[in-house]
Amino acid sequence: MRRLHSPGIVLAIALFSGAASTQQVQEISANDLVRRVVANELRAQDEDHSHWMYRLETRDRGKTEIREIIETRDGDLSRLLCVNDLPLSEDEQRKEDQRIQKLASHTSQQQKLQQARNEDGDEARRLLTMLPDALLYSYRESRGDLVRLDFRPNPAFRPPSREAHVFHEMDGEIWVDAKQDRLVKVSGRLIHDVRFAGGLLGHLDQGGRFEVMQSEVAPGHWEMTLLDVNIKGRALLFKTIGVQRRERRSDFRRVPDNLTLAQAADILRRQTLATPNQSV
Repeated sequence: MRRLHSPGIVLAIALFSGAASTQQVQEISANDLVRRVVANELRAQDEDHSHWMYRLETRDRGKTEIREIIETRDGDLSRLLCVNDLPLSEDEQRKEDQRIQKLASHTSQQQKLQQARNEDGDEARRLLTMLPDALLYSYRESRGDLVRLDFRPNPAFRPPSREAHVFHEMDGEIWVDAKQDRLVKVSGRLIHDVRFAGGLLGHLDQGGRFEVMQSEVAPGHWEMTLLDVNIKGRALLFKTIGVQRRERRSDFRRVPDNLTLAQAADILRRQTLATPNQSV
């Protein structure tokens, strides 16, 4: 998945090239199929430098927001359009204009935001790279080009980080497009509590779950379209963790690759809220 900096998640060399039929796929091991798909995902991230504009709907702890996002060569800009199904007031719209203009004019602030996004993306990429080795996969079913694999922890895997440690306590399923070697869906749940440093640094509760989906939003171009996380626990003994977040991305439109922050800000200022046709 090209942009992997959303919270909660965090879903080698290709063995074959070109399209593969379902029959050909099942002639290799399930883990080798995942290795091939992950290699293709990472290659797509490296080779794709396109920029897009899209609608982002989020639900976080009972609060729903709708934003318009524009990607540029210097980072992303967003405009808040709606909160809890209500459009912004004129005063709130003015504040959004000021916020966007400030980000577009003060590149240092935008660079800090983009650096944080890049760090999240780097961590997600590292976790994606671990998928073929951290889990054991088995074929479950096929639907045309779609193949479902079930997964469980690999007892031989030695997690290099706290984030990777979650793999040891998780099972679930992965759907892949065997023709294009792309991840379509990853969903998992914690089958045991996850304790960090024996619980001293916190824990995640058994039963926590997540789901990530990506879709082909334009010919040959895939994007994450759904993130759904529901995890509870505690951090540093006392602080309660409650990550209950759902994101849906839609209405993807390509924008010029040389789009500047100032031009993106101008586009966002002209945006008006369309009636949402999709609930989060």
